[in-house]
Amino acid sequence: MHFDVVVLTKQALLELDAADWYSKQVHQEDGLVINALEKQGLRVTRKAWDDPDFDWQHTSSLLFRTTWDYFDRYTEFSHWLKKVTSQTRLFNCAELIQWNIDKHYLRFIAEKGINIVKTHYIEMGDRRTLAQCLAETGWTDAILKPVVSGSARHTYRISSANVQELEATFAELLQQESMLLQPFQHAVLAEGELSLMVIDGCFSHAIRKTPQKGDFRVQDDHGGSVHPHMASHEEQQFAEKAIAAIPFDVLYARVDIIRDNAGKLAIMEMEMIEPELFFRYRPEAADSLASGLARRLVSL
Repeated sequence: MHFDVVVLTKQALLELDAADWYSKQVHQEDGLVINALEKQGLRVTRKAWDDPDFDWQHTSSLLFRTTWDYFDRYTEFSHWLKKVTSQTRLFNCAELIQWNIDKHYLRFIAEKGINIVKTHYIEMGDRRTLAQCLAETGWTDAILKPVVSGSARHTYRISSANVQELEATFAELLQQESMLLQPFQHAVLAEGELSLMVIDGCFSHAIRKTPQKGDFRVQDDHGGSVHPHMASHEEQQFAEKAIAAIPFDVLYARVDIIRDNAGKLAIMEMEMIEPELFFRYRPEAADSLASGLARRLVSL
């Protein structure tokens, strides 16, 4: 059977675990997307991206949704991505995925005149210590994370009090990948982080993510919580402008922003590979995604 769209997930999330809230949430979100695509008259199925038995030429397109292990299996994922790019159409496109995987893209955004959280890159193989890198930035409170990451993998809050404890980890990481430092944004603790969903170029809806007490990570798998957010006109325009600056077609995106330490709206990250898009807070957004995808398939 030939499909119009395969909605992609990871193996561990393929089957519903009715006893697990996280599994139920993922299936709710993916279910909204599948239903919206089917309302467009599209033939849809859902599979793990690393399914060894499916012939990817048997679908007109792949839609990345909950492939939340790709950053832990980056080499394997890259090989798979290269293979399927020649077999079918990807949403978002492979070129955008490759561009967005590496957080060096923040440099590009900044060059387009869009405010980002200050970022200092430390390239793989750099022989400086973490203490030296921190001292060179002049920041006394910073976040360290890989340039290719997700779900707060190897994300640490760094200060002079704990920098020595993380030197060994830092040195080991730099042998395998590049890292970045950003000044800690104190609004994360006071107000949380905003995520604005931009579907087919237009702002759709927003949520606010806040960390649990004693932590700084806002992801729900680290105890963070999610709240609806009525985005201001300024916030909506900021997110749409950032997406408009991207040199690729963007069907869907999540723009994570914050009031930086200077009080200005700033990009923390722009997620255009497999972002959680919080359709449960605005189910109509799944319809916008589906109609945008269907229009693109017709325009082939």
